[in-house]
Amino acid sequence: MHTVTDASGTEVRRVAVIGAGIAGLTAAHALRRAGREVVVLDGADRVGGKLRRAEVGGVVVDVGAEAMVNRRPEGVALAADLGLDVVHPTDAAAHVWTRGGLRRLPRTLLGAPLDLNALEGAGILTDDGMVRARHQHAAHLAPGVDISVGELVAHRFGDEVVERLVEPLLGGVYAGYARGISARAAAPQLVPLLSAGGVVGEVPPPVDPTPFFAGIPGGMTRLADALAAGLDVRTGAMVREVQRAERGFLLVTGAASAPLTERVDEVVVATPAHPAARLLGGVAPSAATELARFQYASVVVVTLAFRLAQVLPEMFRESGFLVPPVDGRRIKAATFSFAKWDWVRRAGEDAGGLVVLRTSLGRLGDELSLQATDAELVGWSLADLREAAGLSAVPVATHVQRWGGGLPQYEVGHLDRVARVRAAVESVAGLAVCGAAYDGVGIAACVASGQAGAARIIGTGAALPD
Repeated sequence: MHTVTDASGTEVRRVAVIGAGIAGLTAAHALRRAGREVVVLDGADRVGGKLRRAEVGGVVVDVGAEAMVNRRPEGVALAADLGLDVVHPTDAAAHVWTRGGLRRLPRTLLGAPLDLNALEGAGILTDDGMVRARHQHAAHLAPGVDISVGELVAHRFGDEVVERLVEPLLGGVYAGYARGISARAAAPQLVPLLSAGGVVGEVPPPVDPTPFFAGIPGGMTRLADALAAGLDVRTGAMVREVQRAERGFLLVTGAASAPLTERVDEVVVATPAHPAARLLGGVAPSAATELARFQYASVVVVTLAFRLAQVLPEMFRESGFLVPPVDGRRIKAATFSFAKWDWVRRAGEDAGGLVVLRTSLGRLGDELSLQATDAELVGWSLADLREAAGLSAVPVATHVQRWGGGLPQYEVGHLDRVARVRAAVESVAGLAVCGAAYDGVGIAACVASGQAGAARIIGTGAALPD
């Protein structure tokens, strides 16, 4: 057995973290600080998972996740701990492209309106839809009962609110559909709000001045890079199997024709659900069975760089727009990165006067976006941008980033499924899981999940597996 001791002769436990996404890197960071010897293994050629940056026309920008929730403490606290600056979006306004125009997005909670007068003024709903939104019905959910976000909001406000507000907002987060996503898992704050009596939205709650989102100048990938800089990370190191050993675990790595084995005391599996199912099949089979049932959606991010003179001045006052699927467009959202983030605008200026924006395409069950060529994806994006925002210029540079199986779907009953996975995993001493499949898909949620996975290992480290 591989044994490491510190200066006092005390044995130091060796932990393998499988997966170098933000959750895995966070877990490894916490474990190293707790005194573990940590190795991070990932079959990809880089760290970061869904955090990635690319150069587009000389401007380096995010082509994966571009922001984290600022109102959750975990992500911004970790960035500060690593010495990274955190910035917030500008006051450029978000819009919804629906009913033939760009309409300002009113205050909502994941699409549930908080200001009905502002919603009516925006013209997002039809007259009939607005009448239904004002005639609200409380859901009265029994404790522990789960329904979809779409069903919950539709019961309260009507179908149009779901179609034109909830769907585009959840489509950006999960790339799924509101009537398939668990309310208790994906929108727990909505459940008490919409289950209560009284009227929501007639008297809007006070505006919270705290910025909702945060970013990092230079891109969110810098968070992954900063974490990895202090760790033993091995990219291109595919773990094919996790086995129980006499004490600890045996990892099978390398090519299938020439496998290598490595012993460790403890293991954190920080991969998406399907590779996690494969890895856990021999050590926690019931967890593997549950994980194999998870659904994932594929998405595409198209990044476009234009000359400053090609962009309409009013676009600098807009952070972008969401697109309800009911409107039948190709793209599901556009982010005017140059207007949303000051650091992106400055980077474009430094690159010779460029502006950078991005579109996203793809939802659960939509395979067309991944099968299309780069030229088709760029063409669809440009066509929708021309119709929505009047942007008719030819970009000077483009980048297409495909995220196949990128976003887990939090289906109704997700919390119960995750509880079953964790119960099975926690029955094996020295084993933990973390990542976007369990506790939230955003960066802050993945940081929290990684920290929880590390805490599981640290808290149960007194007894090695038999």
